[in-house]
Amino acid sequence: METTIITVAFQLAILIFSVVVHEVSHGLAANALGDQTAKYAGRLTLNPISHLDPVGSVLVPLASFLLGGIIIGWAKPVPYNPANLRVKNQDIGSAVVGAAGPTANIAIALVFGLALRSAAAWAPALGGAAPALMEIMGAIVLVNLVLAVFNFVPIPPLDGSKVLFSILPAQWQGLRFSLERFGFLLLLIFIFYFSQWIIPIVRFLFGIITGMEPF
Repeated sequence: METTIITVAFQLAILIFSVVVHEVSHGLAANALGDQTAKYAGRLTLNPISHLDPVGSVLVPLASFLLGGIIIGWAKPVPYNPANLRVKNQDIGSAVVGAAGPTANIAIALVFGLALRSAAAWAPALGGAAPALMEIMGAIVLVNLVLAVFNFVPIPPLDGSKVLFSILPAQWQGLRFSLERFGFLLLLIFIFYFSQWIIPIVRFLFGIITGMEPF
């Protein structure tokens, strides 16, 4: 029981760090393209208090873990106004902002994953501390890959839907509005019934990046 609690707390801490970086990346991308909404809202900060969502950052991750699934969650969406983007094609600008979050998670996974892949070069110098550090790094890679793949699922309000509908023709916007009406319900159904579908993708990416088996 104690081991389970420690594992949950450990993974939840990594998840919170990762979703905060994810959301700040959306804000930074929008800010770089001319929209300062996130900046004025005080959301360009790594302080988790500014980003945590009680449901997405605590309840859903705990429930997904306890139900035997992978730990999944989210933070409060960073606000931005597409009309403020200083780009020729506003749809492309929206796609860039939408993709910024998952891209940040992929970048984190690459940094820690490649360091883990080269563990043979540095682990001996750390002695007995190396296995614990490698476990932490592996967990960081795993959580961030899960977040990246999960967020690219095209279900509103996930980033995948924002990217997809930013590049689809205008006649598809009706489907977007219909999905958004039931987005939260569809999201919960996916998490608790279909999230296992992303595990093979995560395992594949983890193996390519680290050269190891994730779980």
